[in-house]
Amino acid sequence: MENLQKKYGFWTAVAMVVGIVIGSGVFFKADNVLAASGGSLPTALSAWLIGGAIMIVTAYVFSKIATRIERVNGVVDYFEAAYGVKAGYLVAWFLTFIYYPTLVAVLAWVSGNYTAGLINMPGSVWPMAFAYLTVFFLLNYFSPVLAGRWQVTSTVVKLVPLGLVAVVGGAAGMMSGQTMENFARSASAVASSGGGLAVATLSTAFAYEGWIIATVINAELKDAKRTLPRALVAGTFAVAAIYMLYYLGISGVLTNDEVLAAGDAAPVKVMSLVFGNAAGTLLTVFVIISCLGTLNGLIMGSARGMYAMAMRGLGPRPDLFRKLNSMTNATTHSALLGYTLSCAWLVVWYGNFAGWWGAFMDVSELPIAVLYVIYIAIYAWVMKTFTDLGAFSRYVCPLLAGAGSLYIIWGAIQKDMFLTFMVLFLLIMGAGVALKGGRKRS
Repeated sequence: MENLQKKYGFWTAVAMVVGIVIGSGVFFKADNVLAASGGSLPTALSAWLIGGAIMIVTAYVFSKIATRIERVNGVVDYFEAAYGVKAGYLVAWFLTFIYYPTLVAVLAWVSGNYTAGLINMPGSVWPMAFAYLTVFFLLNYFSPVLAGRWQVTSTVVKLVPLGLVAVVGGAAGMMSGQTMENFARSASAVASSGGGLAVATLSTAFAYEGWIIATVINAELKDAKRTLPRALVAGTFAVAAIYMLYYLGISGVLTNDEVLAAGDAAPVKVMSLVFGNAAGTLLTVFVIISCLGTLNGLIMGSARGMYAMAMRGLGPRPDLFRKLNSMTNATTHSALLGYTLSCAWLVVWYGNFAGWWGAFMDVSELPIAVLYVIYIAIYAWVMKTFTDLGAFSRYVCPLLAGAGSLYIIWGAIQKDMFLTFMVLFLLIMGAGVALKGGRKRS
């Protein structure tokens, strides 16, 4: 078997980190962060800063792991190396049945929401969400090469709306004094019990999620042991800076109350107020493309979930789920299961808005908090086994990352329906244990 060539340098790796992380979260979480912050701009900015700092130090710790374990399943491989095959399988089960399909469902809804706003058909949000989910699963099945090209194109487009809002809004805010006004006066449209800094930080975690995927190219990096840690830290620093500037850009044009009232449409309203409705419409198109790029990337992961387990000889019917389409080399039954699970979680997400559950079970954030529990276990393994690292990399950074993870988990505990989600989580994981199987790897 041929080895992957060492063909990527520092800037390619940085671009990959930025391209993967920046997606939809920063667009539709701006109002959520402000609401959780009790309408206070300083608290909201602190949440974005803390969330970014957690991402940066976490990425640094994982970069040290990635240079030792040169495989392509990221956190699953790391957990398996730390705690054994069964533990790695359970992480893979969580990613396949909860993490990927919940985020796919939410991203499909976000994309449908912006599209419905663009065409001024608010009643089409959910049909549009289902259509996007279906089309991109079909795209990944029938033409994975085209799906890959779409991913590259959408990555470039992602930076356009963020840059425009940051520059235009930031300049407008400095000239009008709106930014300083927002710093001084909290929104009146939100209760003081918005959730606090921990809940606001949890909301930023969705926007910062995704950097872990960049570790899969470590085997193709030149001088990976130096390049990957530097690229992950530089890339995550860049994302945090871009998000902060974007958030300040919104606050330069809209009052805190207007941000909450505009909701997900806040960036579009900024451009419309400054340059007119045509600019707002164009920005909406860029945002939709950005969201669909993120959706496509998550579907790539969701479609391969059961396949990854089946190739280890684990889970139900590995003989079935390891099958590929002979024409396109795409996963078949694994993709079908990913699609079915994503549709099921889309129904759960719809139930939140329809009032089915009596409260809001935020599956855009709670699964991410579970992932941070997994991270903590990996940090403990790093501190125990990576004896050749210096004190800073072996102890200081994992402890800081662990503290950040605990802070995000604390935010999740305070969310509505946290206990309900945990019961559902335990039931799904229990099914994974029951269906683990024991076949040898292929």
